[in-house]
Amino acid sequence: MNKRAFIRTLGVGSVGLAANALFPNLNMLLAGDRQQRRKNWTWVTTDVGPSTDEWKKRFALMRQSGIDVVLLEIFNGYKAYYGSKHLPVGEAWLEKLLPLAKAEGLEVHAWMWSMPCMVEEVCQQHPEWFVVNRKGESAVDKPAYVDYYKFLCPSRPEVHEFLKKRVGELAAYGELDGIHLDYIRYPDVILPEALQPKYHIKQDREYPEYDYCYCSVCVDKFHEESGIDIRNVEDPAACTPWRQFRYDRITHLVNDILIPVAHEHHKLVTAAVFPNWEMVRQEWPAWNLDGALPMLYHTMYGKKTVWIKEETEREIALLHNRRPLYSGLLVFDMSPEELAEAIEAALDGGANGVVIFPAQAMSESHWRIFSQVAKR
Repeated sequence: MNKRAFIRTLGVGSVGLAANALFPNLNMLLAGDRQQRRKNWTWVTTDVGPSTDEWKKRFALMRQSGIDVVLLEIFNGYKAYYGSKHLPVGEAWLEKLLPLAKAEGLEVHAWMWSMPCMVEEVCQQHPEWFVVNRKGESAVDKPAYVDYYKFLCPSRPEVHEFLKKRVGELAAYGELDGIHLDYIRYPDVILPEALQPKYHIKQDREYPEYDYCYCSVCVDKFHEESGIDIRNVEDPAACTPWRQFRYDRITHLVNDILIPVAHEHHKLVTAAVFPNWEMVRQEWPAWNLDGALPMLYHTMYGKKTVWIKEETEREIALLHNRRPLYSGLLVFDMSPEELAEAIEAALDGGANGVVIFPAQAMSESHWRIFSQVAKR
């Protein structure tokens, strides 16, 4: 089951300050008023079928409707859809779409899955790279929830190099504007409320089978840093230093390993992040991103659209206005009128724009409404 299928089970269809000198356009983005800083984005899932002419039409419609940035899914955990030298390649999709989108005046960011890795060669040759739950089960053999939850361990230097290589390859594309990190986290220790019944589970606390990572590298490094052997702690979920240690593993990977590679090539870095980031060990307000794209998929949390406004306000406060925030909206099974409400909620909450997931779920009616509301 892939990401889109996983989300559909819901029934709703699922810079740092130091970098400012490198990115004068970012300085303008942060310094201007709200309208000047406004940008609208869309996640474009991998779709190699349409012709060049069809993609030209799609990009033209997006641009005319008020989209400024497209995030092209070029690695989905299984195959690369660009000319990678170290990953299995499905098709050179990025090379095909990049000039078409740029010709329409769109920014283009390469959207890559980060921690999940279903590449057969990696799974077979490097099983030690994968996270281990509190029961001692490896995600490479027994992934949580769905088959594609084979997450890599963020503590391992070999994993750092594996991900750096991907970012480096993408950063070498001259016309590319940025790199977008998705699944830059651990597996969910607790799923959003509306997802739990779909998997016949009730997560009222952190259960061992969903709690990662307890591999030897993580356990030993935490012991070295804190003096605590987490294997001897009666309730690891209540151990605050252990929780922070795992937040810091992802933060280190983002801030110290991946962002510098992209920034060296003058590429912006954004990430798809969770509103309930504690549940995926993803302390993204501490990341040196050029923009945060929280996935405010209200139906996943059993909420009304007003929740989008409330979450947008809360997360902007967490960022202390250090970087722009764009509210991610789930379009599956959302009527054009509901989409208008969601956009209004995000903008009323102070978002610098919205992010549509996915572009392919937008009908002509959705684009018409989007054009009217998002350009307000």
